[in-house]
Amino acid sequence: MGLKPDHWIRKMAQEQRMIEPFEPGQVRNGVISYGVSSYGYDIRVADEFKIFTNVYSAMVDPKNFDPKSMVDFKGDVCVIPPNSFVLTRTMEYFRIPRGVLTICLGKSTYARCGLIVNVTPFEPEWEGYVTLEISNTTPLPAKIYSNEGIAQVLFFEADEECEISYADKKGKYQYQQAIELPKL
Repeated sequence: MGLKPDHWIRKMAQEQRMIEPFEPGQVRNGVISYGVSSYGYDIRVADEFKIFTNVYSAMVDPKNFDPKSMVDFKGDVCVIPPNSFVLTRTMEYFRIPRGVLTICLGKSTYARCGLIVNVTPFEPEWEGYVTLEISNTTPLPAKIYSNEGIAQVLFFEADEECEISYADKKGKYQYQQAIELPKL
């Protein structure tokens, strides 16, 4: 399995619509960067957010997540409360080929501010908008900028295809169109 370079990412985006919309270069002027990088793709955060709130004193339970724990917000800038988190989604829609696995890591600009981006791998043949979790580890409110870079996706192509892909097992987060809360 090998890490794939920028020209491979451009080719897959054009031939297989792996990333839409797709930015073939690195956009940096006055924004947190996004687009193709040397060995990955810097994804952007959309303008839709679910902000965690403890106003109803709900229990956080991944098997029975209470949607009242989240407040919907749409805007150019989202403020994450201190020691809290938001769920959001990417602007980009992904179609991961069967022989590919991705790993997603938060951008250093946000990490240096105490903001951590958590994303699970995009499995072979997974498709959809990516739901992102962004934690504010600081005791202060923190800003996230819509339509700008948030994390980098690294692409690994396997030497051979997997026996069972995410699509084959009918994964519960397949074809996500919006921010998805935990499902069992």
